[in-house]
Amino acid sequence: MNIRAATAADIPVIQGIAHATWPVAYTGIISPAQIAYMLDLMYGTPALEEQFGPKGHRFLIAERDGEAIGFAGFEHHYAQGRSRLHKLYVRPAVKGSGVGHALLEAVLAEASKAGDNAIELNVNKHNPAKDFYLRHGFTIERDEVLDIGSGHVMDDHVLVRSI
Repeated sequence: MNIRAATAADIPVIQGIAHATWPVAYTGIISPAQIAYMLDLMYGTPALEEQFGPKGHRFLIAERDGEAIGFAGFEHHYAQGRSRLHKLYVRPAVKGSGVGHALLEAVLAEASKAGDNAIELNVNKHNPAKDFYLRHGFTIERDEVLDIGSGHVMDDHVLVRSI
């Protein structure tokens, strides 16, 4: 497996992975309408261009045998001494094979190099991925409900881990 930095030219790759993973990850947790709304909100081309550009987010792509199988999106210095992991998804076919672990470790290394001493993220309270993060040393710092528009909310835990 190879993990590489993504560029804006990889937006279609990121979108493809997001559209393959979200229905699997979130069916039964949030409505199909909210899945579609959030995919457009977070992974539409204008949104990703803004993340790569003015927002200064960085993305990593995991590849195996030349195929993109996962990605992570993150931001350094999100808060005092903290990076923020905004996105980490792997294709359902490779879930449980270490791809998520490798991407998380790469993000932690990048955050440390940037001088941050912790990383935070949001995860839906009912998402089984929460257990992945807890196994990797994250703790629940707080809960929050975020209104994301069009009658949809994110009902999340905010998790944090020291680096």
